[in-house]
Amino acid sequence: MRLVFLGDIVGKPGRAAVRKKLPEIRRQYRADLVVANGENAAGGFGLNLDVTKELLDAGIDVITLGNHTWKNREIFQVLEREERVLRPANYPPDTPGRGAGLFTAANGELVGVFNLLGQVYLEALDCPFRMGLELAAELRRKTPYVLLDMHAEATSEKIALARYLDGKVSAVLGTHTHVTTADETILPQGTGYITDVGMCGPVDSVLGVLPELAIRKFVTKLPVRFEVASGPVAICGVILELQQNGSTQVIERFKVMA
Repeated sequence: MRLVFLGDIVGKPGRAAVRKKLPEIRRQYRADLVVANGENAAGGFGLNLDVTKELLDAGIDVITLGNHTWKNREIFQVLEREERVLRPANYPPDTPGRGAGLFTAANGELVGVFNLLGQVYLEALDCPFRMGLELAAELRRKTPYVLLDMHAEATSEKIALARYLDGKVSAVLGTHTHVTTADETILPQGTGYITDVGMCGPVDSVLGVLPELAIRKFVTKLPVRFEVASGPVAICGVILELQQNGSTQVIERFKVMA
């Protein structure tokens, strides 16, 4: 089983790059399933109906979200209509949408995917450790292949959760900070891990935002309306090769310029 995971897709430049390059990436890595974080895909914040269709038509099989889930009013329609979009599972039980799902890969196997939001420096939700353990067990009853997008700020929280779930999920892949980390590894019990996959967005930016706007906010301490930058785009992701028991055999970072 070979899975590709793409980091946070940022705005129109990120979407255009993914449309252009994903078919080539999928062929090169012989991917059976492609998962991508799309919480910044619509203008840099959130997801709407048109952008959801664009990403799915581009070849993404599952879209995960994060702390910007509710930034676009159309997200309620997206979550109602499209089961391939997952919001963080640790929102309260009556929250619209789903936080986990089973998806059929190109090779016919089922892959469990779920999404969690960290607690440190972000909105306080249900404990991702407890929720992660419950969902991992639930999905593993149906398939050995289980992937977690851990959308969190603190590296310590991501690493601790991965260690907590080692051997219980195939991989824990970090998102949210938009900067690729160089710590991809396979933990002792076979779980693949990286602290942050990075982003699919403009290189000449501050996390995808026009640099002058980000700098203005830091310098003035005043509210600033962010805009997505332009220019060359880097598509950052990881390729996972999973064994039949669901453990990770290979985890590799990749970066493709578009």
